[in-house]
Amino acid sequence: MTMLLDNIHTPDDVRKLSIGELPQLAQELRRFIIDTVSQTGGHIAASLGAIELTIALHYVFNTPKDKLVWDVGHQSYAHKILTGRKEAFKNLRQHGGISGFPKREESPYDAFNVGHSSTSISAALGMAQARCLKGEQYKVISIIGDGSLMAGMAFEGMNYAGHIKKDLIVILNDNEMSISPNVGALSSSLSRIISGHAYNKFREELKTILQNIPGIGKSAYRVARHSEDFFKGLFVPGLLFDELGFRYIGPVLGHKIELLIQDLKNIKNLNGPILLHVITKKGKGYEPAENDPTYFHGVGPFNKETGKPVSHTSTATYTEVFGNTLTKLAEENPKIVAITAGMTTGTGLERFEQNFSDRFFDVGIAEQHAITFAAGMATEGYHPVAAIYSTFLQRSYDQVLHDVCMQDLPIVFILDRAGIVGEDGPTHHGLFDISYLRPIPNLIFMAPKDENELQHMLYTALQQSHPVAIRYPRGKGFGVPLDQKLNTIATGQAEIIKQGEHIALWAIGSTVYPAIDASERLASEGIHCTVVNSRFIKPLDDETLVHIAKNVKALITVEENVLQAGFGTAVLETLHSHGSVVPVCCLGIPDVFVEHGPQKMLRAKYGIDADGIYSTAKKIAHDSRVGIDPKKNTAFG
Repeated sequence: MTMLLDNIHTPDDVRKLSIGELPQLAQELRRFIIDTVSQTGGHIAASLGAIELTIALHYVFNTPKDKLVWDVGHQSYAHKILTGRKEAFKNLRQHGGISGFPKREESPYDAFNVGHSSTSISAALGMAQARCLKGEQYKVISIIGDGSLMAGMAFEGMNYAGHIKKDLIVILNDNEMSISPNVGALSSSLSRIISGHAYNKFREELKTILQNIPGIGKSAYRVARHSEDFFKGLFVPGLLFDELGFRYIGPVLGHKIELLIQDLKNIKNLNGPILLHVITKKGKGYEPAENDPTYFHGVGPFNKETGKPVSHTSTATYTEVFGNTLTKLAEENPKIVAITAGMTTGTGLERFEQNFSDRFFDVGIAEQHAITFAAGMATEGYHPVAAIYSTFLQRSYDQVLHDVCMQDLPIVFILDRAGIVGEDGPTHHGLFDISYLRPIPNLIFMAPKDENELQHMLYTALQQSHPVAIRYPRGKGFGVPLDQKLNTIATGQAEIIKQGEHIALWAIGSTVYPAIDASERLASEGIHCTVVNSRFIKPLDDETLVHIAKNVKALITVEENVLQAGFGTAVLETLHSHGSVVPVCCLGIPDVFVEHGPQKMLRAKYGIDADGIYSTAKKIAHDSRVGIDPKKNTAFG
């Protein structure tokens, strides 16, 4: 059989195919995506479910002139392959390769950079408005999943779109709804009637006739419109969208390419805001992903025959340790409640949900609501633990500041995936939380050096009457033993791990063990370091910091966060306020958005691993202004 995909270089090549050839193209795309993602890892389930929809969109619309705006981008792999990135797709999410998300820098077919959910409708509406201001003619299509549609921003965009009535097409890619074949067939037929030219011509003509009847025209039209809504409401769940000002069409079956193309061609000729409701299946065509779409939402390399991961270690992840510890603490404290924003598995709360379903709340992709919801519960005596990825907590900054910290409510923010996340890249790295949370009054902010210390920090946080944030990295811990008895850590108290007279390495969180490793290498060369596990970002252990600064020749801070307004800045502020003149070097992420790539490689690139700390300390030791003489094994002034 001839491979159609071999001859597809742009969407123009897709449009040259007959409709009858498109199912074969869909099958080839599925095999290609499965083969590649099994090697690279990635977001496979949603992309497999959107293949027919992607083909149909490029077949019907004149991309890139017509704009496709993908929401989040988890479902965009077929789009990347069809738009000239088939060869580059083999390096998906690899350092130097293409991103796992739509990216304007990669292709003119990527209309908007994404990675966080619920932005596509607002962005697409902005493009549609700009099109009108420029007097140009093209279509703008937002493709949004049912999960992303739950977020308030999506409805804000729809509300304004319905108000200004610009031509805009929203494709609701619903991969959660279950629909029987009979209802699906009936709904598909009805949607083609509703989207068809004859129906809409009749609809507009009837509107004009009724409104022009003297005296009773407007009333007659309202009655007719309500009758139409009632008729549609018998078959489709579209009244909500109609009330928002959208013409609702669907649901349609998203894996029947010929019927989907017919619907899209009909919609292309309509004016105003349109919402097409498409039913798809996550993981379509790959049984392991169909059976477990949650696991295959975002997955590492796997055996494509079995769907099993290619590597597995017994070391617990930070996420698992958090979930298990919280569940244990909740057994003793009935006031503990857990809240997450559409990330039950990702934040390790499955066990908590199983044991305390009445105290577990997944509010969907609605981070702002999650935080203020937690604040409301806290005012009534509960102790909410809000587990949200660092990068997603950014979306609820005002709620953290205004609704929680300003009221000094005892809420624990769990910032999973803090620091360098890896292959998901700049939209997912948690490199800003120290900078955006540190300035907020009343907040206590911690970061554990390992998974055992995380246990004690969570226990400590739940003893507080103030808001507390705990940040920790993605992935496995260090494999240290986990204490059975949990202890409270004194607020703001750092841990001095080792002492030396030359350089102080003041580290936080994931950088503590690299600092220890670097200090051991330096000691073998006669450069002796004090190593401190700060534990607290806020409040800092000012007393210990100032004392150590007086007894070393230089100080290095190390953090997995941007340097601007970060942990090192806090140390500098403290030392300055106490009149310290010790030379300070801050290691962290510079003023860039960090690219995608393996965590280990990126940490090395930005100098926050053991090698980077060692190199920096050695350079400082050899600086005559600091005055360290490793040969004499002493420090001098």
